Amino acid sequence: MPTPVRLAIVSPCFNEEAVLPETIKRIRELLDRIIEDKKVTPDSYLLLVDDGSKDATWKIIEREHQNDARVKGLKLSRNFGHQNALLAGLYHVEDADVTISIDADLQNDIAAIITMLERYQQGNEVVLAVRNDRSTDSFLKKWTALAFYRILAFMGVESVRNHADFRLMSQKALRAFKDFKEVNLYLRGVMPLIGFQQTTVRYDVAERFAGVSKYNFRKMLSFAWSGISSLSVKPLHFVTACGFLVFFVSIALSAYVLVVYFMKQTVAGWASTVIPIYFLGGIQLLCIGLIGEYVAKIYQEVKQRPRFIIEEFLKD
Repeated sequence: MPTPVRLAIVSPCFNEEAVLPETIKRIRELLDRIIEDKKVTPDSYLLLVDDGSKDATWKIIEREHQNDARVKGLKLSRNFGHQNALLAGLYHVEDADVTISIDADLQNDIAAIITMLERYQQGNEVVLAVRNDRSTDSFLKKWTALAFYRILAFMGVESVRNHADFRLMSQKALRAFKDFKEVNLYLRGVMPLIGFQQTTVRYDVAERFAGVSKYNFRKMLSFAWSGISSLSVKPLHFVTACGFLVFFVSIALSAYVLVVYFMKQTVAGWASTVIPIYFLGGIQLLCIGLIGEYVAKIYQEVKQRPRFIIEEFLKD
């Protein structure tokens, strides 16, 4: 029989007062079951990260911590975003053999944690939970998700399709993960870079138990661009390719103008003057914009501002 491991479950929360009590109840019941089955040790725990919520999320965490010491809380000084809140939780895991991250909205199947632990016992250091389908998503979200993964693949970014932030990391993998110090950290793209033996488990996504999604279309676009620009330089290669393309097109146009001139068929026209200017101007602005995005990334990295600030930590 495998030796029980100490498990830490990390869950970022932002304005989740409607669903959080049920989330804690279900995870506590799961912990009781797997402790009884000797899969994990009795000192395994749940770490909830309050990402600057404006509702009663932190009060619920405080109340549940008083009732059960296995429920720990980490309060950020303001809203830093889902990925940074998750990072804060992972960085504050203490002496756990295995860490599992999961969202607090109950859309991820908590029962999959048992299968993930089994995969870990089989020698895997990283276990990624992958959703079976997107039947619970709207048409727009399905389409944008499909386009996102295709663009990532085109840009050379290695990722696992339909994997979000529901994953298991061993203590060894978590230590390696903490060595990635960049500010613009795209967690889903970093997992393949860590290496070690990895596998996946599949699960069904449920409808939200309560509340609404915090990811609107604007945030999804920002998240997608963050993933691409953090892990790929192909957009910069695109700038170079555009430069060569415009250069060769300019040579062709110059040759055409000379031929027309010597054939004495030149006609003064507005289009032949304005269209090339618009074309070149548009290409230049596009290239400058792309380069500017990467310069902005460099600017953020150089400043080395903290990705999160802790206001309070309930751990005892």
